[in-house]
Amino acid sequence: MKKTILLIVLLTLVAFVSGAMAQGKPATTPAPTASAPTKPAPPAKMEKFSGEVKSVDAVAKSVVVAKGKVEKTFIINDETKITKGKDTLSFADLKAGMNGVLEYKKDGDKLIAVAIKVAAPKAAPKAK
Repeated sequence: MKKTILLIVLLTLVAFVSGAMAQGKPATTPAPTASAPTKPAPPAKMEKFSGEVKSVDAVAKSVVVAKGKVEKTFIINDETKITKGKDTLSFADLKAGMNGVLEYKKDGDKLIAVAIKVAAPKAAPKAK
């Protein structure tokens, strides 16, 4: 009887030890490189600025717009919509002296123009 009990205890011990050894060393799986999912950045807030086009830089694809003493430089990309009334214009159609209203978003320290609505420069009033 003592031999039977000893055999059962020994088999139970072997079963627990082998189970612990199997769990003790996990399979070699690569650790996940990405941390917990993060929330996407909120969409950029649209802002408006109006004034007179001071200069157009075709190389840098930018336009400088001034209102009083405040000048801002806006980056133009392929998604920027440029309109004059109901007509769609190209970047090459922008000229210094035009008045415009720009909708833009901030990307770090850059101002990216999303939409530009321009009008011809106002003619000087004629003296009588």
